[in-house]
Amino acid sequence: MNNKFNFTLKSIRFDENYNPSENTRITTNFANLARGEKRQENLHNTLVMIDNRFNSLAHWDNPKGDRYSVELDIITAQLNINIEGRSDAFPVIEILKTNIVDKITNERFEGILGNNFSSYVRDYDFSVVLPEHNKNKSGFSLPENFGVLHGDIFKRFVNSATYKEYFKKSPVICLSVSSKNTYYRTGNQHPVLGIEYQQDAPSLTDEYFSKMGLRARYFMPEHSVAPLAFYFSGDLLSDYTDLELIGTISTMETFQKIYRPEIYNANSVAGKEYQPSLNFQDYSLTRIVYDREERSQLAVEQGKFTEEQFIKPYQAVLKQWSAEPVL
Repeated sequence: MNNKFNFTLKSIRFDENYNPSENTRITTNFANLARGEKRQENLHNTLVMIDNRFNSLAHWDNPKGDRYSVELDIITAQLNINIEGRSDAFPVIEILKTNIVDKITNERFEGILGNNFSSYVRDYDFSVVLPEHNKNKSGFSLPENFGVLHGDIFKRFVNSATYKEYFKKSPVICLSVSSKNTYYRTGNQHPVLGIEYQQDAPSLTDEYFSKMGLRARYFMPEHSVAPLAFYFSGDLLSDYTDLELIGTISTMETFQKIYRPEIYNANSVAGKEYQPSLNFQDYSLTRIVYDREERSQLAVEQGKFTEEQFIKPYQAVLKQWSAEPVL
């Protein structure tokens, strides 16, 4: 069964001239910025914010705070299906890859893959499967095997020959902390990741990402106002260099300031005990235009698109493939 499925990669630079391709999820953070009248201004301001945040964290031998710049590539992983004389392809994962440029030495360092992780199948799970399962029920519950197919697709991608050909290290996915949980400072502090937090209970996202083979740790970097959730499979603190981690922090904190300003652009810093809230009013807005309500509506549309174009036509064969061990 495994030889009936394979992955191919497409890459496009995320810069001020970026235009989303036709098969890009339009709810993806970076694609959303590149739409509308303010698209070029949005892109420019976002990239400037990322570079400024990077230099504020990589402050050694950097007296002017302008030594480094971050280049971003959008990586699309396409799952190719070849079965019963029929060939098809579906973009299962879209993700940002960082590269760091040292403008003093003219060196270019490879960064971490994982920023702005997005997936049509995740849209399907959260915008179609989960609401349908809980419709007209008094209590919330998860469907049987919720997230298993998505997790298996991700694990097979990371273990594929295609992934290993292009990427040296495992991905780190950085997301917002859950607004339903409370987080507590641990006393542990990392020189780059900052102050570590722990939560009172696993979130739904934690459970979903665990099926991808990932676990979470929560850190609030220096000059940040709230912890970020880092999902990884190896050792977050020793598998990556300081510059690699800073690339992920600067990229994802910038996007979170744009999309969740109530948490990440708040005017007060998270305390020893912290519960994030999207209803918090004491925050600042960036100069970047974003329609959060539209993005939620589009997630439902794209979940239904996934159901019609990917899940229904290949449900039986995907289930069989998912049940086989990852090579």
